[in-house]
Amino acid sequence: MRMHLSKPIANPLIVLREEFDDWAILFDPESGNAFGLNPVSVFIWKLLDGHHTVAQIVESIRAECDDVPDDAQDRVIAFVQDLLDRGLARLQDGDREPPCG
Repeated sequence: MRMHLSKPIANPLIVLREEFDDWAILFDPESGNAFGLNPVSVFIWKLLDGHHTVAQIVESIRAECDDVPDDAQDRVIAFVQDLLDRGLARLQDGDREPPCG
């Protein structure tokens, strides 16, 4: 799958609680699990609306943040994949790989 062209969507059941220092906590009320997010992860989370591709999210980070590492796209893909693996986000229906036949 070409993850950079995928349009991830945050799971609407997950609660984002922003803290005063731009960090945040994602809380999954079903499992009771909580995950800490740094400010860049919060920025990414807010763009998981099904309208932005991963590549567009990376472009937004480069436009808004200083000192963005060269491997930013790889890091964003890894973060989004981790969210997908944990059920905290999903991909648009058209972004899924076709079933194996």
